Amino acid sequence: MVDPSRHLDRQALIAGWREALLAQAVLAGRTAGYRHHPQLERFRAAPDPLGAVGAYLTALADEADSRGYRFDRTRIDRQGADAGALPVTTGQLAFERAHLAAKLEIRSPDLLPGLPDRLGPHPLFVEVEGPVESWERVR
Repeated sequence: MVDPSRHLDRQALIAGWREALLAQAVLAGRTAGYRHHPQLERFRAAPDPLGAVGAYLTALADEADSRGYRFDRTRIDRQGADAGALPVTTGQLAFERAHLAAKLEIRSPDLLPGLPDRLGPHPLFVEVEGPVESWERVR
């Protein structure tokens, strides 16, 4: 299986970076907005939430580096933190793959043929059997 970050188009990679920076600000108590975003549950469930979001941001910055982009790593509160592995369900991974495919079809259709049928989790996560996460807004 493949880390999904390498399949993100430019827009998704940048959006993921910005959203994770916002999640970090919420977890650090620097902002009142975004506090109830359901995906924050991923990081709040970690033994070290700021370390987990720092590890997530570090992996996104690594992917950006591999593409020649410059994400400002000084914005990561806990760079290189060892957050352990957080669980992500097979159902959630399938949901996120479908969501990414729909976005690529519209924004970057040239990338869609390279998208595998099954994506592995981001390096921060370990895959476990299960449905789409209860906090996900499934339409």
